[in-house]
Amino acid sequence: MDFTNKNIHKTHIILLVVIVLLVIGNIFFAIKYYLQVQKIETLQQQVKAQQTNAKVVNFLNLFIAKVLQSNTEVSFDDRLKLENAIRALNDPELLAKWEQFTGGQTVDQIQQSVKDLLAALVKKITY
Repeated sequence: MDFTNKNIHKTHIILLVVIVLLVIGNIFFAIKYYLQVQKIETLQQQVKAQQTNAKVVNFLNLFIAKVLQSNTEVSFDDRLKLENAIRALNDPELLAKWEQFTGGQTVDQIQQSVKDLLAALVKKITY
């Protein structure tokens, strides 16, 4: 009978060790999972910033080519491309600056709104 108690006692100790190891393993993997989620969120933010940067740079290139470097009036198709590009940025501040530019009545107003628009665009680019 003493022999059976020793076996039962050893079995309980082995089960307890296995349970403790499993709990420690679960804690370890939960921490690793949490750290990976944090890393993924950081990477997603970086990707979003890079996408925004690309859209801003694309608009700037289009604006420079079609408006600033043009010696003629901007065509309807080019205005439509510019409008779609600025709306694709999905930024109310930039859209307001764009609307100030397109709604300018005098040369001075238009020049100032171009400066404001370009400054706002450059500020949107993140490093």
